[in-house]
Amino acid sequence: MSTYLPTIKQLQYLVALHEHGHFGRAAEASFVSQSTLSAGIRELESLLGVVLVERSRRVVRFTPLGNQVVEKAHRLLREAEELSDLVQAAGKPLSGELRMSVIPTIAPFLLPRILPRLRRERPQLKLFLREETSDHAVESLHHGRADCVLLALPFATGEVEKESIAEDRLFVAFPKNDPRDPPDEIPASMIDEGRLMLLEDGHCLKEHALAACNRPEMRASATMIGTSLHTLVQMVDNGLGLTMLPQMAIDAGILKDTNVVARPLKGRHVSREIALIWRPNSPRAEEFRLLAQELKAG
Repeated sequence: MSTYLPTIKQLQYLVALHEHGHFGRAAEASFVSQSTLSAGIRELESLLGVVLVERSRRVVRFTPLGNQVVEKAHRLLREAEELSDLVQAAGKPLSGELRMSVIPTIAPFLLPRILPRLRRERPQLKLFLREETSDHAVESLHHGRADCVLLALPFATGEVEKESIAEDRLFVAFPKNDPRDPPDEIPASMIDEGRLMLLEDGHCLKEHALAACNRPEMRASATMIGTSLHTLVQMVDNGLGLTMLPQMAIDAGILKDTNVVARPLKGRHVSREIALIWRPNSPRAEEFRLLAQELKAG
C-alpha cells in the first residue's frame, strides 16, 4: 500500500477544474487563489507520478487517466461528505449546513413562502440554495455538490430516494381576449403548436408540457426559446404566442400586471409532482424527510 495518499483538498481542486474547465474559475469556486489550486493539482500529479491535466495557454484538457481519476475522486469526496453527514445527523435534526439545488420553475414561486418560516423555526439550519436546471441539479446531487434537490417529476434522476411535496397542475397561458378562450379547461387538441413557446432544453417543465399534451408533432413545431417562465409570460403578453405554466407560478402572481390569462390543461397527466430527492442510503435521510414535511407545510 502506498505511504502517500491524495488529500481531500487536492481531489476537490481536481474536480473543480474538471467542472469549470478553467483554472481561474475553478479557483474562484474553491475560494482559493489560482496559484494555490494549480500547485495543489501539480502536487497530486507528482504524488501519483502521472499527468492528469494537459495545460496550454488557452485550453485545459484532461488526459484519459485524468478523467478516470476525476470519476473516482467524485466517489471519494461523496463518501467523505457522507462521513461528515453521519456525525452531523447524530446531533439536532435540521441543523448545520445543507446544500439544496432547486429548479428555476420552482425556486421563485415556492421558496419565498417557505424560507422566512424556516429561518424563524429552524435557526440552526444553514440552507445554501443553488438554482439549476433539472439535468444540472441531478448531476450536482450525484457528484456531491448538492445534498438534496427540489425538482419536478417525472424526470430521469438515476437512483435516488424521494419524498413527495405536492401536485402542481399545468395551465395554458395566452393573451387576453383570445377568441378561442374556453370558459374552463383547455383540451390539448385546441393548442396551436405553431404558437406554443416552451423553456429551453434542460428544463423538465418542457418535457412535462409535451407529455401532458400527448401530441408528438408539438416537439417539432413548438419553439424552445424561454430561459425563464417570466420571460415566456412577457413574450405571451406581447402577442408572440402562448405557453404552459405551473399552478404554483400562477398562484405566486406571475400574471400580475399583464394581459395574459390562463386556463387549466385538460387531460389525464396534466400535473407534475414536486418532490425532494437525495442519494440512496444517505445518513441524513430522516432530515431530508423532515425538510420535505417543512416544505409541504409551506
